[in-house]
Formats: sequence, structure tokens, C-alpha cells
Amino acid sequence: MKAPKHIYVVDDDYKIRELLKTYLEKNNYQVYAAADGETFLAEFETRSKEVSLVVLDIMLPGQDGFSVCQKLRTASDVPIIMLTANAEETDRVVGLEMGADDYIAKPFSPRELLARIKAIHRRYEPAQSANEGGRFYRFRHYLLDSLERSLQLPTGQSITLSAADYQMLVLFLDQAGGVLSRSFLMKATRGRDPGPLDRYLDVQISRLRTCLGDTGRNGQLIQTVRNQGYVFTAEVERFNHRPDGSAGAL
Repeated sequence: MKAPKHIYVVDDDYKIRELLKTYLEKNNYQVYAAADGETFLAEFETRSKEVSLVVLDIMLPGQDGFSVCQKLRTASDVPIIMLTANAEETDRVVGLEMGADDYIAKPFSPRELLARIKAIHRRYEPAQSANEGGRFYRFRHYLLDSLERSLQLPTGQSITLSAADYQMLVLFLDQAGGVLSRSFLMKATRGRDPGPLDRYLDVQISRLRTCLGDTGRNGQLIQTVRNQGYVFTAEVERFNHRPDGSAGAL
């Protein structure tokens, strides 16, 4: 049996913390728990290298989940699933814009949360792309290291992509030039079709465009195809070893 992955549950409801801890540990996860954001952030500093995912409630005493998510994102790209008791779309969108990877509304079943956790762990294995055609992607003046999830920009600056941003970018790179439907992208990233009020895809593509500096009227890399989906317009090359020199122009 594989060593258990470590998950952090942050929720001020004792019953929910204990329920999730018991359920996830029965499914071969090591679970840490905190009742508030301040405690979690302090403890996470010493456990950041071992924690593979954070389940974060929005409604916390003191710092709310949005504030905790924002602070966590400045220090780590660990995947985050946000729990929300508010049915309002705004909470879901704000969480995604701040860097959360997914959200789930209360009340929820532990089985549904487990499925989301497994999906994120399965899709965000950092070495996956490195083993399928080459570790490095080069497109225009960009260079993506699929093992480190780092993106070198045309300016020469390198940024580390969140798991969600990385996954979406690789989907586009692997199928550059083809139109990818909203349904395809949602199934590939979330394992489900987009609902009528589901803003995940809009927020995620907006986040990715921002990472690429591909926003506004000058956006050229990811183009919207009306009534069809999105297309990545640049030519893409793959390399097993880092190509010499800068990312280069294609």
C-alpha cells in the first residue's frame, strides 16, 4: 500500500472536522485539522512540504477562508478545496479567483469530497507530463517546465503555476490548434459537465490568461471560438531536456 497522502482540514465545526478526519483516515489519508485560520497558517509553515491538499471552510472565526486562501497562495501552490455554506455564486467565484482549485457546497457527503480529493491528486501529479513526450514545452517566448510546474515568461521572469493553472495550460498545449469545448475542459479538469451556474471554467481561463499576460484586447494565445469553446493558437514544441538559451520565439 502506498504511503498515505497528508490532508489539512480547516473548519470551526468540531463535528465536521472529526467526521472528515475519521472518514479520510479510513481511506488511507493522514489528516491534520484546525478550527481557525490563524492556527492553520502557523502550523502549515512546518508541514507545507508534506501536505498535499487543504480543505478550507469559508466561514471561519477571525480570518475568513478567503483571507486564509489568499495568504496561503502567496506561500504555496498546494491544492485547495473550499467549503461554502452560502449558495450564492459570488462566494464560489471569489474563492476561485483567489486561487482555490475547487469548491463544494454544504451540506455535502464525505464520499463526494473524497471523490474531489482523489480527482485533484490524480490529475495534478507533477511528473505526469514529463513522462509523456518531454519535460519542457516551448511556445512563442514561453518555456514550461512540466516537472517543476514553472513557466518562464517572455520577460525572462519565472513563475510557479498553481496546480489548477498548470493543468489547464497543459490541456491547451497538448491540443494546440484544436477547439476545446467547455464540456471537454470541465470533464478533463473537474470530472463533470458545467452546470448552468458553474463559473469555474470562466474564472480558471481568466486566471490562466493573467498568468500568461494574455488578457484584454491583446489576448492572442487563448482565443474564444463563439459557441464552440477555446483554441490555443501558438505552435508548441516538446523537449526532454531544457533547450539552450532563452525560451525562444516560435
